[in-house]
Amino acid sequence: MGTTAGQQLRALFYVLPPGESSFRTLEEVPDYVEKSIPFFIAFIVLEFAVSWVQQHKLPGRINDGISSLSLGILSRLPDVLFRSVDLISYVYVWNNYKLFELPWDSPWTWYLTFLGVDFAYYWFHRISHEVNILWAAHQVHHSSEDYNLFTALRQSFLQRYTSWMFNLPMALFIPPSVFAVHLQFNLLYQNPYCIDKNYGGTLIIWDRIFGTFEAEDAKVVYGLTHPVNSFEPILLQLRPLAHIWNMFWATPGFWNKLSVIFKGPGWGPGKPRLGLPEEIPVVNITCRGFQFCVIYLDLLMLLDQC
Repeated sequence: MGTTAGQQLRALFYVLPPGESSFRTLEEVPDYVEKSIPFFIAFIVLEFAVSWVQQHKLPGRINDGISSLSLGILSRLPDVLFRSVDLISYVYVWNNYKLFELPWDSPWTWYLTFLGVDFAYYWFHRISHEVNILWAAHQVHHSSEDYNLFTALRQSFLQRYTSWMFNLPMALFIPPSVFAVHLQFNLLYQNPYCIDKNYGGTLIIWDRIFGTFEAEDAKVVYGLTHPVNSFEPILLQLRPLAHIWNMFWATPGFWNKLSVIFKGPGWGPGKPRLGLPEEIPVVNITCRGFQFCVIYLDLLMLLDQC
């Protein structure tokens, strides 16, 4: 079943109701991510135009944008040859271990999956910040110091090989066709931004429940606390792994070596699990692309009222 242009646009903002986005089989589920590309390109052009008219400059650096685009292409290459790891693992559990089957065409199943996918993303995102070996993959997404739509393309090609496990509990009772819809919607909509805060992909309730909510009362500094200082895509993907490797061998003691891998990126011998907050370096506050952020949010609220 295909999607209209209006449906695809609304899919970007998670405003397709159950009646328009429920499917009996996995094969019927549209590739919302692929079909969103023309709209995404249109928003990038709009962002450049608004920035040029209002500020007489581009919303980011050209080399940073090219780097983000290259990272986005790299992250999608595995899907060209193979089905998504998330879906392969999910379908396997569903076919072999499901406990019961919720109806695919029930609005209750749709909304339960909406909550479940975002809950799983919250914990995956949070643990990716708090476990060093997972952060080594996830940090690619936070490596840009420019905030614009190109930044959303910065994804790790390694991260997909760890994220899948967080969704598996849903495979015990939620049909793959329903899961596949929300997996895409959650990816298209999410907009995380703060250091070790606000991990939810769509909803903020998980951050409020688990104590990781941060109010938007100040401009946000984008980038890493310890920048890679490179626009080279392969280096951005692999340098953190090399850092962990060097730390592993340089740190004495078996348990300390394990801590290098499984504790936070800021951990060191004698420090708490997530490191010391006072060791986070002070950085200058910048917010590139802020004007377009306002336009983007206005458009989101307009669509939400439709």
